[in-house]
Amino acid sequence: MKRSKRLTLLWAVLAALVLLTGAIAAPILCRSFYYVHIDALNLTEQIGLSETEIRRAYNEMMDYCTGGDTFSTGILPHSQEGASHFADVRSLFLLDLRLLAVGVAACVVLFVLTRLLKRRCAPILGRGPGFWAGAGLGVSFAVIGGLAALDFDRAFVVFHHLFFPGKDNWLFNPNTDPIIFILPQVFFRNCALLILGLLLVGCIGMIVWDFVRPKARV
Repeated sequence: MKRSKRLTLLWAVLAALVLLTGAIAAPILCRSFYYVHIDALNLTEQIGLSETEIRRAYNEMMDYCTGGDTFSTGILPHSQEGASHFADVRSLFLLDLRLLAVGVAACVVLFVLTRLLKRRCAPILGRGPGFWAGAGLGVSFAVIGGLAALDFDRAFVVFHHLFFPGKDNWLFNPNTDPIIFILPQVFFRNCALLILGLLLVGCIGMIVWDFVRPKARV
């Protein structure tokens, strides 16, 4: 089989893309991750809503953010500015899910093509695509995670300035958008920790795979 370093780079990029978008998709798609916070953070007593009402508000909001047509928050009212922010969030969520789907599809197509064309990855500095995907992504997010851990409040603000440039509608007024009461900052912190944890586990797994099975490169 013919070997190619370009193929190694392509596989590394695709593997990193799938891992990154997959980790971000985890708290978006796994709603049970939010549900456990209802009791853990004692939201029912703090807010004065039943667990059913909280779940409904969260589910309707997430239905919209993952592709639904109409924004709603259960029995909770919302302002036009609040709805506008969730429209921005919807765009980011859908972008991630689409990139994940594209990445997985590209991996399948590339795998089939390389087998048909009899192409294999050539090691770069002695390592395969799994190592480079895991090392590149792992180091990057270890640094980002470390900086965020030093001051999560500051990191939270910087994140919103980066992804919602020129907007301040993410600064919710609880009187007009009480949905913010069921989305405390500690929940977002735990989402970030989940994403970072999945990324690091995935990166370590790819690096270990590359060392344990050096001949089993794509």
